[in-house]
Amino acid sequence: MNDVLRERLKSVPNRPGCYLMRDGRGEIIYVGKAKNLRRRVLSYFRNRARHAPKVRSMVNTVADLEWMTVKNDAEALLTEASLIKKYKPRFNILMRDDKRYLALRADASAEFPRFTTCRIVRDDGAEYFGPFPSAPVVRAAKDFCEKRWGLRGCDAPSPDEESHRHCHSDVIRSCTAPCLGKISPQEYRARFDEACAFLRGERPGELAALDGRMREAAQSGDFEKAARLRDTIAALKEMTKRHFVRKTPASTRADAERGLAELAAALGMEKPPRVIECADISNLFGTHNVASMVVAVDGLPDRRFYRHFRIESFEGADDPRAMAEVVRRRYGPESTLLAKSPRADLFICDGGITQLRAARAAFAEIGVTDIPTVGLAERMEIIVTDDERGDIFLPRDSQGLFVATRLRDEAHRFAITYHRNLREKTIRESVLDEVRGIGPAKKAALLRCFRSVRGIARASEEEIAAAAGVCIAVAREAKRACANAAGGRR
Repeated sequence: MNDVLRERLKSVPNRPGCYLMRDGRGEIIYVGKAKNLRRRVLSYFRNRARHAPKVRSMVNTVADLEWMTVKNDAEALLTEASLIKKYKPRFNILMRDDKRYLALRADASAEFPRFTTCRIVRDDGAEYFGPFPSAPVVRAAKDFCEKRWGLRGCDAPSPDEESHRHCHSDVIRSCTAPCLGKISPQEYRARFDEACAFLRGERPGELAALDGRMREAAQSGDFEKAARLRDTIAALKEMTKRHFVRKTPASTRADAERGLAELAAALGMEKPPRVIECADISNLFGTHNVASMVVAVDGLPDRRFYRHFRIESFEGADDPRAMAEVVRRRYGPESTLLAKSPRADLFICDGGITQLRAARAAFAEIGVTDIPTVGLAERMEIIVTDDERGDIFLPRDSQGLFVATRLRDEAHRFAITYHRNLREKTIRESVLDEVRGIGPAKKAALLRCFRSVRGIARASEEEIAAAAGVCIAVAREAKRACANAAGGRR
């Protein structure tokens, strides 16, 4: 083990995340995930560890290590899959194919909308739930929604009496049979909307009702039914878990007002903060370095004033420096946002003391001294200050803490979504960089003509050759690469 790697191992955090191992040439040879990064990574380098031959060979090759932390296991799984597909490390055997995780698609534009499963999330106006690492979870959620709300599962574009001749879902699967007029289009759409709300995490009462049915079945001795309901509940909780965590929880205005008063008292403010801003930073090993700023007005999130930032002043991973850039771009003398968004009465940094000090230094640099600024440390939900007040602990059931953490969670969701969109766009479009004979100008011409990698995959070789000004052989290779990236060979 070299000195660089030995030093890296000392600072691996006890957090969920992904790690990348590099060899002496800097090539990524393995990508992994873990609920506890430190425990997993150090397990590779234990003295007298009995590794399998493949693992032993990999460990002997490792010269450097990088990692990133994430919020939960599902995010770690998805990030790991994305990194493996991008870098194709030679020691990652199990995920070398182009399999993608399953998602649930809801297209509300159809006459009688339905849920379908898919492995590619497109920007096509439909609503997507996922992707999720477990395909059975997605299929169980689809099955539950169809039965619970009587939704159709047939693939007829516009179901009618003729298509019903080959379908008996109204008899065996609780379908409301809109094709036969047994339910009005308006009532059917209302049922579909309720199912979507459930998948967004907005109907937790449905899970409570299922839990009650499971307990009743167990008490009556029907253990087989209870087991089925238990498995269904577990799948649905997994399916809706992200939305419960990332969606803004419901709050009454009275709760928000009480929370603002508690927050003002805890921070020693003269009056409750009417406008609160919260900033979060997101990056992947310093790439696609972005930030989000979300706003609460009177304690409730106000999407009109949400903002994204692409960090421009530097490259690499440096959250405090990025936080300072956000402050300067929001409140600096040349900012275009001063006239578009209300001035904050309280500014919250998602992070600890280093992010807070960077933000306060940036405020001082641009001459803004009247905006109270604090940090919010996620691990213990502590409000962080850098003055004599020290760390501020609010009770777990405090409405003041709820206002702050809800806004922090919304900032994280907004930042990670923007970051993921940029990353996936780069992954999709960078496939053309690997095609010999396609340079930046030809790549731009193809994307301008066909609009996306999928559009190129659908075009003929002759159309690709004409658009890019290349020979048929290069066009054939470009089409093949794009078809693979778009989700399968064509």
